[in-house]
Amino acid sequence: MTTTDTQISSPNKMAAPDNLLEVNGLKKHFPIVKGVFSAAQGNVKAVDDVSFHIRKGETVGLVGESGCGKTTVGRCIVRAYPVTDGTMRYRMRDDSVIDLAAVPEKELSPFRRDIRMIFQDPYSSLNPRMTIFEAVSEVLRVNNLCSPSEMQDRVSSLLRRVGLRPEYMQRYPHAFSGGERQRIVVARALITNPRLVVCDEAVSALDVSIRAQILNLLEELQADFDLTYLFISHDLSVIRHICDRVVVMYVGKVVEVADALDLYSRPRHPYTEALLSAVPLADPRGREQRKHIHLQGEIADPANPPQGCYFHPRCKFAQQICREQTPELRVLDKKRQVACHFAEAIQLNGVIS
Repeated sequence: MTTTDTQISSPNKMAAPDNLLEVNGLKKHFPIVKGVFSAAQGNVKAVDDVSFHIRKGETVGLVGESGCGKTTVGRCIVRAYPVTDGTMRYRMRDDSVIDLAAVPEKELSPFRRDIRMIFQDPYSSLNPRMTIFEAVSEVLRVNNLCSPSEMQDRVSSLLRRVGLRPEYMQRYPHAFSGGERQRIVVARALITNPRLVVCDEAVSALDVSIRAQILNLLEELQADFDLTYLFISHDLSVIRHICDRVVVMYVGKVVEVADALDLYSRPRHPYTEALLSAVPLADPRGREQRKHIHLQGEIADPANPPQGCYFHPRCKFAQQICREQTPELRVLDKKRQVACHFAEAIQLNGVIS
């Protein structure tokens, strides 16, 4: 899908038949409130004109530095935040298309059962006063989705599937390790049989050995339950392992979209190259040959971004046009989009050959 494809598609149609979600021109601005009367003095442009799509059954990675807006994008998709502008077209089970950004708050319940979120910290995302059964089954109980006996069976079956013993369901979160708590969080996300799961830094708070187990579990569950993932992370080694395609963000904007293998072998945006240069390599010979890129300056302020390309103050390739004109996210080839005036001219290094 290209930006043009999305713009010309009608509100109740998708640009491609296998797309599950199409995000187009998404914006989320938070007002800066000051003074005694709480008057708005401007906006933090946390997400500023973001467009990408997710196909059925694939895993799309959303990456970037802390503060780039990737978590805000995820929370807009699950409608934890109201959207400032843009559309989020979602394909329903009956093949109809709905704009999630336009759905009123009181009518969101069916979509929140279909689109679920796995949060970063397994310690803070579980209520310490609720048993595991109560935490996992809460959404079923609140929405009257099944009978109490069926609820018991569903929780038991799902706990077993994520690698926990069903008899643990009457215990409280403090009795479990971080990895076990994250398995519980995964079970809670899947209890409604969702189609799209937003994984917000789902393994970043875990030890490396446990991290690999959870990633493998997510891949197994994806195959078993026909899931589609939006995987948000700052760790590009994790993204390389689990994702089919990657969306790179910088200060609220998408700067590059590509298949994972293409992105890691040949980035086309200078910011992507800088991120990839920090990916650890197992081969010591590769580590000796590669030079880590240290970006100069500070990340731009989303409340007062620079004119032109937001990345130009830190880019060694920047020219006058970069300081004056914002580059559009354009199609570079069939499988890649990039927002850079000189993407065709510059030669950048990846991390795999």
